[in-house]
Amino acid sequence: MELLEGRQSIFAALQARQRRIELILIGHGAHVDKLEEVIGLATEQAVPIQHVDRAQLDALAHGATHGGIVAVCSPKPRLRGEQLVEFVLTLREPALLLLLEGIEDARNLGFTIRSAEALGAHAVLVKKHLWDLDAIEVARPSAGAIERLPLAQIDEVGPLQAMQKQGLRMVGCLAGARRTIHEVDFTQPTIIAIGGEKRGLSGAVREICDCFATIPTKSEATSLSLSHAASVVLAEAMRQRRRAGAG
Repeated sequence: MELLEGRQSIFAALQARQRRIELILIGHGAHVDKLEEVIGLATEQAVPIQHVDRAQLDALAHGATHGGIVAVCSPKPRLRGEQLVEFVLTLREPALLLLLEGIEDARNLGFTIRSAEALGAHAVLVKKHLWDLDAIEVARPSAGAIERLPLAQIDEVGPLQAMQKQGLRMVGCLAGARRTIHEVDFTQPTIIAIGGEKRGLSGAVREICDCFATIPTKSEATSLSLSHAASVVLAEAMRQRRRAGAG
């Protein structure tokens, strides 16, 4: 089981109905008026609610920023290879998927998922080790996006190649690429692959990329973090799609 903390994260999980929420803990003295929506939805779904001492919540949560509420729940469900391929087939607009390699910080992953949802990605694809990151540290900065946006676990390139056969084009983001992201057509079904600051994209992913692109920056600037790079590329994809009426 995992913990979620904070009104926004728990309310999003209740709305999404993807996790099994076993118990919600509310601290004595919490501003119940701010938790009315959470309590109401939990009651509708027959989720047990227990009132406990604030010290007990502080011990469970990450410090004292939980807002007086913590939930005990199952992990966020993940799509696997065949499920991801089937999911893409259900989309009514050109697929836009974000493949992440190399994130090592849970909060950065949460911020990236939040940006991905806001900028029109249909799913975020991550490696197995990222599921071991602290669930609370991922969920809080995602501001509920992690509950709504499909997440897929990618352990090898097979599912990526299967989607390429369906017509998806994989664009690898590399600092030294000759073309910029503004020269790539993101209105077509696309997988955007972005690597971490330390190692970049893996050799296996680079080998199957259809093309590479870079984010244009001033020559003296250092490279962007993964979370910022993902936001910039997805924003360009959204700009193109809105202009073309494709998303």
